[in-house]
Amino acid sequence: MHDAPAFPFLREILLFLVLAGVLIPLLQRLRVNQVVGFLAAGVALGPFGLGLWAGEHAWLAPFTFPKLEGVVALAELGVLFLMFMIGLELSAERLWALRRWVFGAGVVQLVASALAIGAIAWAFGNPWPAAAVLGAVLALSSTAVAMQLLTERRALGTRLGQACFSVLMMQDLAVVPLLVVVGALADVHRASGAGVGIDGFAGLGGAAGLVAGSLAKAAIAVVAIAWIGRRLVRPLFRTLARDRQPDVFMALTLLATLSIAGLTAAAGLSMALGALLAGLLLSETEFRHEVEVTIEPFRGLLMGLFFMSVGMGIDLREVAAAPLIVPVSVLGLFAIKAAVLWAVLRAGGLSAGRALEGGLLLGQGGEFAFIVVGVATLEGLLPPDVGRFMLLVVGLSLVATPFAARLGHALGERIDHLSRAGARADEPPGEGDAPGASGGHVVIAGFGRVGEAIAQVLDAQGVRWVALETDATRVTDRRAHGAPVWFGNATRVELLRRLRVGDAAAVVLTMDQPASALHALRAIRREYPSVPVVARSRDEAHAAVLRDEGATVVIPETLEASLQISAVVLQSAGVPDLVATAAIEVERERRIGVLRG
Repeated sequence: MHDAPAFPFLREILLFLVLAGVLIPLLQRLRVNQVVGFLAAGVALGPFGLGLWAGEHAWLAPFTFPKLEGVVALAELGVLFLMFMIGLELSAERLWALRRWVFGAGVVQLVASALAIGAIAWAFGNPWPAAAVLGAVLALSSTAVAMQLLTERRALGTRLGQACFSVLMMQDLAVVPLLVVVGALADVHRASGAGVGIDGFAGLGGAAGLVAGSLAKAAIAVVAIAWIGRRLVRPLFRTLARDRQPDVFMALTLLATLSIAGLTAAAGLSMALGALLAGLLLSETEFRHEVEVTIEPFRGLLMGLFFMSVGMGIDLREVAAAPLIVPVSVLGLFAIKAAVLWAVLRAGGLSAGRALEGGLLLGQGGEFAFIVVGVATLEGLLPPDVGRFMLLVVGLSLVATPFAARLGHALGERIDHLSRAGARADEPPGEGDAPGASGGHVVIAGFGRVGEAIAQVLDAQGVRWVALETDATRVTDRRAHGAPVWFGNATRVELLRRLRVGDAAAVVLTMDQPASALHALRAIRREYPSVPVVARSRDEAHAAVLRDEGATVVIPETLEASLQISAVVLQSAGVPDLVATAAIEVERERRIGVLRG
C-alpha cells in the first residue's frame, strides 16, 4: 500500500489559520493594530523566537515556525495583493483631485527624506548604490499601518488625513520606478565586478546610463501591458459580471492580478509591479468598489501572513547585541522623516501641531522595505549584515508606530491649544474630495428609472450623489455619460462603508425587487441606525414591512399613481383645480404620514 503524498507545509498553514482566527478578533477587541500584532506573533513564534527551542522541546514544535520555507510562498501572495490594493487606490480621479498634495508635498517629502537618509548611509561607509537604495526605500512609509490608524480615528476626512493619504499615494507611485532602479543598480553591480558596490563615484555616468536604459525598457513594457490589459480586463468583467455571482468576481480578480503579474515577470520586471498595474487598470472601471469588497477577507489573511513572515525574520538577539545602535537608528529614522514631513505639511497650510502629528504618524519605514531590501541583498547591492540590520530597524519602527502616533496626537493637541490654531486644523479639505467623501451626499441604491429620475432632480439642485447598481450593462452605460454609478450590491456592509454611508444626508432605496430593498435596509440599519432612509415600495403591504424594519419614509409606487389618477378624476367631475390639488396634497400627506417610521 502506497502512502498518500503529504500536503506541503500543512502544519504551518493550519497553525497560521488558528492564529488568524484567534489573533484577528483579539486584536480588534483590544484595538491593537493588526500589522503590529502579526509582526509580534512572527517574532515570538518564528525561528528566532520560540522556534529556537522547538528542537530541544518537542511540545513546542506544533506551536512554532522553526523554518521560514513554510510561509514564504504564501507570503509572496500577500505582497501581490498588497500591491493590487494599492493600485486600486491610485485611481486617476483621486490623483487629480489631490494633485497639489500628491505631486507637491508627496514629491518634496520623498526626495528630501531620500537625500537625507542616503547621505547618512553613505557617510557610514556604504557604497553609493547601497546608500541610494537605502535612502529611497527608507523614505517610504507604511501605507497599511498609517491608513489603519487614520481609519480608526475617523481622521481620513480631515485636512491632516487627506494630506497624509496624498503623501502615501505618492510613495506608492514611487515603488514602480524604485523596483526598476534596484534592478538597474544590480546590473551596475554585476557589471562593475567589484565586490558589494562601486567605490566612490567611479562609473557614475555609466551607472546613470544603465538606470536610464532600464527605466526606458520598463516604461515600454508597462505601457504595452497596460494597453493590452485595458482592452481585455474591462470587457471581460463587463461580460462575465452580468451574473452577479461573487465566486465569478473573485475568479476574475485573481485571473487579472496573477496574469498581469505573470506578464511583467515575463518582461523581466517584478510580479509585484504587475499586481500594482492590475489594480490601476481596475481602479478606472465601475467594478472597483465591488472588487475591493470581494477580496478584502483574503487580502487580510494574506497580508497577515506576509507581516508574520516579516516578523519571523527579526532576530531580537541582534538588538541585545547592539542595545544602543538599534533603538538610536529607529529614533533617528522617525526624527529625520518627522522633521521633513513637519516642514512639508506646514508649508501646505497645516498647523504646527497637526504637522507634527502627521510627521510622527508617517515616520516609520514601510512594508516595501522588506521587498526591496531583500532583492537588493540577494543581488549583492547590500551586504547581508546591513540588510538584516535595516530590516530590523524597519520592523521595530512599525511596532513603534501606534505609540509614536499617539504621542504625536497628544503633542499636536497641546501645541495647537497653546497657539489657538487647533480649531482650524481639522476642517474638511476644500478640494480633493471623492464623491461623498466629506459627507452630506445622497446614496442611491438601485439606478433604474426611479433612481435616475431622482439623480436628475439632485443634479438640478446641486446636491452631490453616488449610486449603486447590480446591472453591469446599465452601470457601464451611465458611467460613459459621466454619472457616479458603481457596480455593487447595497446589502454588502463593506461597500456601504466605502461610500461613507454614515456621513450621507440620506439613502434612497429604489430597487424593483422587494426582497432586495428589504435586505439592503436591514444591512444599512445594522451598521448605520441613524441615517435617514427613503424607500420605494411596490404597494402598501410592502411599505409596512419596510417601515417596521426602520425605513424613515416609505413611498409606495401605487400611491403616486392613484393620487395622480384621482386628481384627473376630480377635475373631470367638475371640482375646481385648486380644490382638487389641495385635496390630493392632503391625502398624500396623510398617507405618507402613516408610513413614516
